[in-house]
Amino acid sequence: MVDTIGASTSLVGHHLLYQRPSCKDDNFKRRTGSCRLLVTEFMGQRLPIGPSTSVVTPRQRYNGFVDSTVKSLAMELTKEKNPSKEDWRRIARDLGYTSDTAGASPGRLWPPANKADDPMIHNPLLRQERMGCGWFAVIFEMEGVIVEDDSELQRQAWLVLSQEEGRSPPLAFVLKRIEGMKNEQAISEVLCWSRDPTELRRLASRKEEIYQSLKNGGYYQLRSGSQELMTTLANHKIPLAVASTRPQKVLQEAVEDVGIQSFFDVIVAAEDVFRGKPDPEMFLYAAQLLNFIPQRCIVFGNSNSTVEAAHDARMKCVAVASKHPVYELRAADLVVRQLDELSVVDLKNLADIDSPEFESGEPEAEMEEEDDPSPSSSVGVGDLFW
Repeated sequence: MVDTIGASTSLVGHHLLYQRPSCKDDNFKRRTGSCRLLVTEFMGQRLPIGPSTSVVTPRQRYNGFVDSTVKSLAMELTKEKNPSKEDWRRIARDLGYTSDTAGASPGRLWPPANKADDPMIHNPLLRQERMGCGWFAVIFEMEGVIVEDDSELQRQAWLVLSQEEGRSPPLAFVLKRIEGMKNEQAISEVLCWSRDPTELRRLASRKEEIYQSLKNGGYYQLRSGSQELMTTLANHKIPLAVASTRPQKVLQEAVEDVGIQSFFDVIVAAEDVFRGKPDPEMFLYAAQLLNFIPQRCIVFGNSNSTVEAAHDARMKCVAVASKHPVYELRAADLVVRQLDELSVVDLKNLADIDSPEFESGEPEAEMEEEDDPSPSSSVGVGDLFW
């Protein structure tokens, strides 16, 4: 009896699902109403087939699973491609940025602004080129980078000047300290011989005369690889400048003697600035004349005072190991022995790097976290002997 009723139920269910008679058939309406109890409930148990229930084949279930998987993956890719506002806030919070554009918050702006961008440039191509890594300038030092440096003649000139003025000869570490400084700055701040402006100019001029006499009309000699690099940079239309603490007349004669005056767009001498290295004024003035921001200027020097001045000016520095060993110049961004070791690609990669110390005006002092010392038992002095 039960098998007969089950078979009739399956036949009725099959008829209800797969046969679609017209709605005008009254017998069909009666059959549907009379079979509703058989389909929905039988012997106290609810059957899975009813008027509001649909049958899903295994193939339809598989297709639905594939469709849902593809849709979920597409949604994830869309989220990664187009981050939401919550994602932007999370990224800014993780990187320590702020979206405050009014300047009230001391944090960094997000998205970080490109320092090379200039909204006043209306040509989009020029503006895009300016924001690229190929937009940079190079500032050379003269002696020890482009031409050979004879630091021994500089020391002898200071010793001869001290004898003429009746001063005690400066010590070796003092002479090393005043390397790269302006003559007036070295006399007033390090040697402390005088602070009178007129006397300072006289002593500085006399020191240069002694240096030229000791040089005995010698000529300047280009360092290996310097002219090749300057030629390559000039072919790529990269602006070049030379900055030195030597007087304007001496520097101009040196540039003309070696025949490199056509490479430089700007020449900065001792008369153009108030202070020399390690003060960054000389390099900042050269960048201003070149119309470049300091972050896109690369300084070439051969001493740690040059590296210090370049970093204080927020510029990159390439140290040339001409008179100092390589390990003493590790503070520079790059250290080379000769200029022909570099290429334009190396300089582009260097100009494209944003140094972390350039993000804020002053570096933040890092405080060391001290762990709480574990409690130790106190031991008396007398206990050690018992």
